[in-house]
Amino acid sequence: MPYPLTLPTTSTLHLPQIYESATHPSLPLTATTLRSILKDALKKHKRLPSREKALHLPLIHDALTNYLPYLLALNSAAGFGDVGAEQNVDLGVKGPLVVEWRCTLTATTMTTPGLEAPRVKLVGLHYELAFTLATLAATQTLRARAQLKVLFDGSVITAEQRTSAITGAMKFLLEAYGVYQYLLSLPSVGAAAAAGAPVDVQPATLSGLAALALAEATLVVVAKDDPFAAAVAEERNEGNREWMYRAPAMPKVRAHLFARIALAAAEHAGAAQGLLRGVRGLDEGVWRYAGEVRRCARGKAARFLGVDGEVEGGAGLGLAWLKGARGELGEVAEEGGRGKKGLRGLKAGWKERREERKVEGGGEWGLDGGRLEEVRVVAMLEAKWERENRTVNVQPVPAWEPLIASMPSGREYHSPQPWTPPVLDAGTLTRMRVPPDPDEAAFRGEEPDSGDDGDGGKRYGLRSPDPVGAFPGTGGDYGARSGTSTSYY
Repeated sequence: MPYPLTLPTTSTLHLPQIYESATHPSLPLTATTLRSILKDALKKHKRLPSREKALHLPLIHDALTNYLPYLLALNSAAGFGDVGAEQNVDLGVKGPLVVEWRCTLTATTMTTPGLEAPRVKLVGLHYELAFTLATLAATQTLRARAQLKVLFDGSVITAEQRTSAITGAMKFLLEAYGVYQYLLSLPSVGAAAAAGAPVDVQPATLSGLAALALAEATLVVVAKDDPFAAAVAEERNEGNREWMYRAPAMPKVRAHLFARIALAAAEHAGAAQGLLRGVRGLDEGVWRYAGEVRRCARGKAARFLGVDGEVEGGAGLGLAWLKGARGELGEVAEEGGRGKKGLRGLKAGWKERREERKVEGGGEWGLDGGRLEEVRVVAMLEAKWERENRTVNVQPVPAWEPLIASMPSGREYHSPQPWTPPVLDAGTLTRMRVPPDPDEAAFRGEEPDSGDDGDGGKRYGLRSPDPVGAFPGTGGDYGARSGTSTSYY
């Protein structure tokens, strides 16, 4: 909850060696300085302990949003487009843009512990833009993950703190979805993919990650007002005794509504799994996680329908829905419906303790998409309703398979707004018209520019790019076949 994406690292890029502007000579120099700050921030983030990375994410976000307006200005000017309020930004290209980014979603065949995929050499401004935007979306996803951690680490929080954490996570996830959608709308993304882009920025990968972000944002809506999940979390807190005298309750109409919202989340997660699974070379952990989110969402929907059914038809119908929820979650109740026993119970308890240790240690917790937490909620309701069904009004428990087959359609909750990229204002563009100080050099960063930050010390040097067809679908091709003119993008 959500997926623990790894932020990439990148190499140094000196833009004044690639671009020159007669109208805005300070633009490439300023962009280089801000990009160097971003490069340093990403490298420092990579070396931080897991417990400290969440606190560093706002700095990454600031570095990205400070650099993006200048990068987008260069992208528009290179494609002969307008830049903000300035209609005329003359940008000359002196050579091909060659940069390295580490692909963190690529499946690696390395077997030595601690080694990672190497940085990949990329040619073209469209790759720089794609990786920068994808990094922004991943950063917002990780910030949502940090917000939601307080719901799973056993902390005693108030209802207001719970609502604040969930609202913040929802905001970050929707922004990540918007960034992915904006990136997919860029014409150069499809052209780059046709030329063999890394899997991290291929359209299918970006579409899958966008669908996954929307699925998680939709599922968070349900968590916001789910009293049963909150009760299970409070029950695990040793200092909390409120659960002993106040049972959670939910109005009938909202239970059915939450079930449909959860089913909409399941549909988005299913779409994400299908898209991501079809990307050759993608780390299988990503699409497996999307499948876990789908299972959790469908299990949650069945549980809410069970709450609705228990009010409408009694404990028997509610228990049938809970059995269906277990089936959707991949959990099978023991004979008699008493939950897990014997070795299966020991194994489940071991998994729960291991997941709790991951949360406490800041590791890669939540790879089950919240499924384990949902299993706990189902077990709590199952024990309560079984007790009632044995002592008050004994009702038969119908088969759960027909109930699952009759689940309603999903209902969308969010209407995501298009993401608006940051742009340079008129005053900043005007200042870019001032020539830089001849003695002023662009900040190159404090971090060393090497490819050994996690790949075992192996360096990958730059090679001469293939000039033919290096920039498909953009403002021009470096080394055009005609030989009469050369333009760079």
